[in-house]
Amino acid sequence: MKIRLIFAFLFIGNLTAFAQQAPKPYGALPSQRQLNWQETDMYCIIHFSMATFTDKEWGNGAEDVKTFNPSNFSAMQIVGAAKAGGFKGIVVVAKHHDGFCLWPTKTTDHNISNSPYKNGKGDVVKEYQLACEKLGMKMGVYCSPWDRNNAFYGKPEYVTNVYRKQLKELYANYGKLFMSWHDGANGGDGYYGGTNEVRKIDRSTYYGWDTTWAITRKMQPGACLFGDVGPDVRWVGNEEGHAGETYWATYTPHAPDPGKIPANGYVKDYEGTEGTRNGKYWMPAECDVPLRGGWFYHQSQDGQTRSAYNLLDLYYKSVGRGACLDLGLSPDKTGRITDEDVAVLKEFGKILKQTFAVNLVKGASFTASNIRGGNKLKFGPQNLLDNSRYTYWATNDNVTTPQLVVDLHQPKTFNVIRLRENIKLGQRIEGAAVDAWLNNTWQEIATVPSIGANRLIRLPNNITARKLRLRITASPVCIALSDFGLFKEPVHLSAPIIARGKTGDVSIHTEAPVGSIHYTLDGTTPSLSSPLYEKPLFLINGGIVKAVAFEGKGQFSEAGTAQFGLSKSGWKILTEQTTGNAQNPEYAIDEDVYSNWETLDVTTTPLPQSIAVDMGKVEPIKAFTYLPRHDRLAEGTVDNYSYAISDDGINWQQVAEGEFANIRSNPVEQITTLDHVYNARYFKFTAKHVLSGNGVAVAELGVLIKQKPLIKSSFFRLNNLPITTTTWLLYSAVFLLSIPYQL
Repeated sequence: MKIRLIFAFLFIGNLTAFAQQAPKPYGALPSQRQLNWQETDMYCIIHFSMATFTDKEWGNGAEDVKTFNPSNFSAMQIVGAAKAGGFKGIVVVAKHHDGFCLWPTKTTDHNISNSPYKNGKGDVVKEYQLACEKLGMKMGVYCSPWDRNNAFYGKPEYVTNVYRKQLKELYANYGKLFMSWHDGANGGDGYYGGTNEVRKIDRSTYYGWDTTWAITRKMQPGACLFGDVGPDVRWVGNEEGHAGETYWATYTPHAPDPGKIPANGYVKDYEGTEGTRNGKYWMPAECDVPLRGGWFYHQSQDGQTRSAYNLLDLYYKSVGRGACLDLGLSPDKTGRITDEDVAVLKEFGKILKQTFAVNLVKGASFTASNIRGGNKLKFGPQNLLDNSRYTYWATNDNVTTPQLVVDLHQPKTFNVIRLRENIKLGQRIEGAAVDAWLNNTWQEIATVPSIGANRLIRLPNNITARKLRLRITASPVCIALSDFGLFKEPVHLSAPIIARGKTGDVSIHTEAPVGSIHYTLDGTTPSLSSPLYEKPLFLINGGIVKAVAFEGKGQFSEAGTAQFGLSKSGWKILTEQTTGNAQNPEYAIDEDVYSNWETLDVTTTPLPQSIAVDMGKVEPIKAFTYLPRHDRLAEGTVDNYSYAISDDGINWQQVAEGEFANIRSNPVEQITTLDHVYNARYFKFTAKHVLSGNGVAVAELGVLIKQKPLIKSSFFRLNNLPITTTTWLLYSAVFLLSIPYQL
């Protein structure tokens, strides 16, 4: 009888354990469309439109439709390049702020059917759709709500008869979409049907977002809506491609004014980066960043594409923190991604495949301090290895700081750790640490302040260990961890870092010791036969420096690249032509990006404000450069400008004016190319308008000059002939003749 009772109690106990319910969800939760978006990890936004042909970031809407005429557009090449990089989808910029539509819309004449492309029969959006379907890639669309071409913009009929109808055309005719992307730029100056005026709108009410979003929900229910504050996906608050080290997928939007809460609110940059712990909505972040300096193609940025390892760093800081990475690709005027960009994407994809091909935890044994209800099958740690984001190791409700020991059975070398939560149950964990059993003791090797959908920990050094321990250090509720992985990123040499001082001296170095560094000055990629870097170079007239680090004959880094303008040695500020009461005007020409000339809070002089420079001698000027303040603050950042030149520093000739489009979100160096080369000794930069503040802030001003071409470095190799006196004299003569003398 006693034995029967014992078995009965054991049987009931087992039933109780296996009947243990799943943990209760915590906080705001993702929808199915958001889960699908999260699993995408990476996608590309493609900027190819009218601005590609006008060499601008933002067109003003007055462009002639006949300007758009790519000679060799290939959606397959563009989408294929993205896929080779490991990206799973694209977002097509179907209409940018200039209002030009890449599909034959019925809402405006400013569209592709009136361009020369395919004799007016082209449809670029359809070509992207077909390429995505063939290559198994997701597709989304971007249709700018701001339209600088349309005469009705700012009036109610634009929203009802133009913008919403454009969305309906895109939703109805281009397949299943995974995203509908809505830019935050709204209102300002434009062509507007020939009126050429400034039109301001209240973006919180003008577009009637609730009604507009309802169109998306009805016609494309699986598409996530992206905006500054969602409603499905939020902007991360920067265009640098990274989320915060502490990252929450939940967010509470803010109102622009106290007491006024619009339908879509607005994003505070720092909060967009980190999110809101226990925020009102599940609203994960997209980290958008261009592959080049700008979103559209500019020939002046050739040779300055991000390296594969720079993309890898962004990957860890976006996807690896729980967000998604949205990389901007910019086809050139022919309609294709450049060979340089294709090579970078391919190399990046290769590194990702090599890194995450093998999870070194496979075959390991787990010892958990607690398993929910003792149910190892449903809630045990073996669920961490089944490649599902939604099966998980869970603990009892009262166990919020459990530990897990992982025995790999043999020493393994790794440098990347992956952790994931089952976000169907919310983002729960607020702190975790990983220890390795080294020298017969536990040693902490990593900590994280949050986990969420994905957390990749990139260790600074390789770790070789047989046993590891995961400690959850903070969580308001029991855990629901879905993944624990160890990976080995391939060894690589980092690209050399190239910098120049005010006297024109160029230094090249790497973050770690290497065998040798070789460089070129002619734009070609260095090899072992290129000049060896041993001491600083002097690049007085500017140019492009490329450098590669080598470790023996078989290992070499990616090329580091830097473009420099004219050396500022001997430059002086013309104080009588510069805004008075300014702080440190010489900081604008000191080659230090961390110092600023600024007039903020020290002058009552209204805009425009100017700074004038004496270069010491006449130079053949082909372009000017402006670098905004380095700290990303908007105060004093110039967005409307003019440049003038002078022979005597008194009488001035204006040679350029315009706007630095998108500088608020992407404050990189702005290059203003002149219509032809001007010979002058003096130049003046005038700020006509700033993003905010009562003055101007300038980190650096520079000049690019016309140069006589350098003789290719390969010419000097002469098949490695021995250096005799005659040969040395020949080298010297050729070198002197190749120096780019001033015109």
